[in-house]
Amino acid sequence: MKTLDETAKTFMRQGDYTNAVVVLNRALEKDPKNLDLLKDLAFTYYLDRNFEKALAVSKPLTERPDADVQSFQILGMVYKATEERKECEKIYKQGLKKFPKSGVLYNEYGEVIGTENGPEAIKLWEKGIEADPNFGSNYYNASKYYYSKNEKIWCVLYGEIFVNIESYSTRTAEMKDIISEEYKKIFADAAFLKNEHTKNQFESAVISGLTAQANAVTKGVDAETLTVMRTEFVLSWYNQNVIGFPFRLFDYHRQLLKEGLFNAYNEWLFGAAENLSRFQTWTSTHADEYNRFIEFQKGRIFKLPANQYYQTPAK
Repeated sequence: MKTLDETAKTFMRQGDYTNAVVVLNRALEKDPKNLDLLKDLAFTYYLDRNFEKALAVSKPLTERPDADVQSFQILGMVYKATEERKECEKIYKQGLKKFPKSGVLYNEYGEVIGTENGPEAIKLWEKGIEADPNFGSNYYNASKYYYSKNEKIWCVLYGEIFVNIESYSTRTAEMKDIISEEYKKIFADAAFLKNEHTKNQFESAVISGLTAQANAVTKGVDAETLTVMRTEFVLSWYNQNVIGFPFRLFDYHRQLLKEGLFNAYNEWLFGAAENLSRFQTWTSTHADEYNRFIEFQKGRIFKLPANQYYQTPAK
């Protein structure tokens, strides 16, 4: 049975959905109620854009007592593809009732309603971040939402967390551009740096820390000046705020400083977005340092604890 399932997955990866269906149906003849096989069959039909059959297979799965997150996710994807909005929302609500800690379901539910109702979508993405802090897509969508609303601090924090969870994808490159642009906006906005607009204590503490280091970017905001500013910010943060606001991202910054890798990390984060030719020159002239950072980055998983959610809940 396991061999047949692996064979089917190979066909799926190759885009040969017809043969994947053949193999999965053969396996199901031997074990017709196997949840994993049925999910794979429904997903194969979905990939093949045979939404009628995908619906027929996936809908009964969500009604089973052993239905898992993927069961609801696949059915939601089918409803989304067929533009059955009400049914799609209904199935995500059912899934979240059963799995209230599922970042996947919060994220996809938010995506379904996001373009038409952003304020409701961000509530879902924030709930996903709070409930499942190591699922990256909620940070991605939340950061882009805050970018569109000029909410600078949460844009850069969530964006940087995202690129550490998902470090090598097209979304990573997109998010680096957003973060780089938003840092420029932070230091271009004198009124924002006065820190009079927020009642959120964590956000206020971050703004105060950035304001205190604003002199580092008086000649402009680029990878080099951001490295200087962020170094001083982290050192100051741990002198003042670590007890009140432990934060994994800043812990990681401090770790990189101790390892002598924070400069390379900031180049990785901001360099290409700010000036690609300059970044390529820097990586060439600092090859050992940059390669050491890349190896360090690939050798660890960025994990966030569950008790470091500081955003003010949306009403």
